[in-house]
Formats: sequence, C-alpha cells, structure tokens
Amino acid sequence: MSILTLKDLTIAHVGPLNLEVNPGEIVSVSGASGSGKSLMLRAIADIIPANGSICLGGHDSVSMLAPVWRRQVALLPAESQWWHDKVGEHFTSPDLDSFHQLGFEKDCLDWQVARCSTGEKQRLALLRVLANNPNCLLLDEPTGSLDPENTLRVEQVLSTLASQQQIPVLWVSHSLEQIKRIADRHYVMLDGKLVTYE
Repeated sequence: MSILTLKDLTIAHVGPLNLEVNPGEIVSVSGASGSGKSLMLRAIADIIPANGSICLGGHDSVSMLAPVWRRQVALLPAESQWWHDKVGEHFTSPDLDSFHQLGFEKDCLDWQVARCSTGEKQRLALLRVLANNPNCLLLDEPTGSLDPENTLRVEQVLSTLASQQQIPVLWVSHSLEQIKRIADRHYVMLDGKLVTYE
C-alpha cells in the first residue's frame, strides 16, 4: 500500500502544493478552468517539469526513469491519444470483465477508433490505463464526456478499485454532485493553492 505525497510542488503559477493521498482514498480537486488542476496532474505524472518532491510509497519520482514512474503513477488526461486504427490494438491482454463493467462487449475490440464517440473513447482510455495495474491514479475529468448512466459506471469501477486495491486516487472534477458521491476529501484550486472545500 502506497501513499502519494507532494511536498512544496511548484509548477508555473501553481504551488507550493503539499498533499498526502492515502491508500484507498479518493481526493477530488475542483476549480476554475486555467487554475492549474491539469498542470498539477501532469507534473505529478512527470510529463512536465516541476520543483519540489513527489513520492509514492516513499519512492521519489526523480529516482526513477519517467516511463517506469508513469506506469506506477498513471495519468488519465481529459483527452487521450490513440496510436492504432483499431481499439483492440491498444490492449495486449484485454480484461473482458472490465470492459463489460464499463458497458462494452467483446466486439468493441474490433472497432475502428475513428468510429468511437468521445464518450466511448473516454471509457476505453480508462480501460487502457487500468490494464497497466497502476499503483496510483491521476484522473482529469474522467467522466467529462459521459452520460449519467456511464458516469455512474465509471464512478463505481474506480471507487471499487481504490478500495479493493488500496491505491491513492487524485480526481479532478467540475461536478460537485460527483465529488459528493466519490470523494473522501475535496480541495479547490484557488490562486495556485489547494484550499479545503467548505
């Protein structure tokens, strides 16, 4: 079980940020567009440079090669990239139970990515991230393009995963209703700082 720890993390106009996300805990962050929520997630995932310390389970991000760190600390961006024409080409060993939980049947592996809706791509991108069995999840509005039914599906899958596998989850969301359903703690990004939501 690993704790995600940020100490004096500073990126551009954001920070310094100090935060601990415990094993099995979902911490949500909301805030205005451009306030730095996505910057924070990208810095934690070692995609953009930042000052300060980021640790998972006592291991500092600077002690690992970036690809190794990113397999453990997985970022699901608001819009994911796709490299192959077919959905199935993005998965080495698809877990069909996970696909079914998010509303897909086996035949979706034969779909052309280009024919998928934005919401389908968002759910498939989540499955792609989860297939790597990360030890920490960074979620940038993972249900932003989903209808209410699929939003609840994703929330259930992620809440169960966090609880059963005891992984820390940092979840950016604009929906206060969603945050009330899924979050153990809620912060607002305000003037580059994380402020406890009142």
